Amino acid sequence: MVRTVGVEEELLLVDAQSGEPRALSAAVLALAVDRAADDSAFESELHLQQLEFATQPRSDMGELAEEILRWRAAAADSAAQAGADVVALATSPLPVSPSIGEDERYRWLAERFGLTAQEQLTCGCHVHVSVDSDEEGVGVLDRVRPWLPVLLALSANSPFWQGQDTAYESYRSRVWGRWPSAGPVETFGSARRYHEQVRALVDTGVLRDEGMVYYDARLSHRYPTVEVRVADVCLDPADAVLLASLVRGLVETAARSRLAEEPPDPVGVGLLRMAAWQAGRSGMEGDLLHPVTMRPEPASDVVGALLAHVHDAMKDSGDGAAAEEAVRRVLERGTGARTQRAVFARTGSLRAVVAECVSGTRG
Repeated sequence: MVRTVGVEEELLLVDAQSGEPRALSAAVLALAVDRAADDSAFESELHLQQLEFATQPRSDMGELAEEILRWRAAAADSAAQAGADVVALATSPLPVSPSIGEDERYRWLAERFGLTAQEQLTCGCHVHVSVDSDEEGVGVLDRVRPWLPVLLALSANSPFWQGQDTAYESYRSRVWGRWPSAGPVETFGSARRYHEQVRALVDTGVLRDEGMVYYDARLSHRYPTVEVRVADVCLDPADAVLLASLVRGLVETAARSRLAEEPPDPVGVGLLRMAAWQAGRSGMEGDLLHPVTMRPEPASDVVGALLAHVHDAMKDSGDGAAAEEAVRRVLERGTGARTQRAVFARTGSLRAVVAECVSGTRG
């Protein structure tokens, strides 16, 4: 049976005229919930300048693509009623003073983590893939670790921060890494060991609860899924579908490797951090660290290695040809980061960057 996939996307709320982020999530969320047949699709986020939606679990990528487009359009229509736009950017190109939501949990985060929480106006894309058990899920987590930076590179969509070019393709990944529980982790070997480690983190008192274990990939604490959290929100909705199909391919490939009793790659956390930094720095515009050798190679070659790694699983799910074509398009036109820089190079205006990306958000 083909594994189901769900996607969570975080979107920026921006002023329809200036492009500056606006703290309108409460109003837009109320309008979105009122318009939506499924009132559970939309949620608030840490900052009032954000809105999040989640798809249903889907086994068919065409249906997933339709749902992503539907919720992006519903969010945009609701924002328009509040005098705003939504835009799939992982950071705001324009300067912003983020506002923390009034939810008790968010206020706790603000008090506990200070400027780290205040500055976390970043938008990611989280992909959930179904697993049969926690044991299978942990076996997957242990085996997908080296490939996650490639997903970050493919999704890179945050070159600007507080009005400046950061020189990174994904600066969101650098900001997100300020959380004490974020980033790559060691192999666990068993579900028992995984849960022991999660409990140990929570028991330190640094984290509020299990939901704050921000590993690049983790067992979801709400659903029977592996949740891959490494990616920027993608400007082009087609890239979000590509990301989802690649994650499903990685999960299935890892699950098969576990059944065959093939050990996970023992690459250390230090090297994984180097790979993640390189992916955030250069995205698809330069070299990445190859997940097998941990040596620099052209991004196109590393993505080719990823496609080869998941080939059998994606062929069996029917995703292979579409994923290869989607990768070809990304290599040709670039990621959202390249799009943003191209607009700025042409116009010299970060407002123009936001305006063009508002249009691109709907595909």
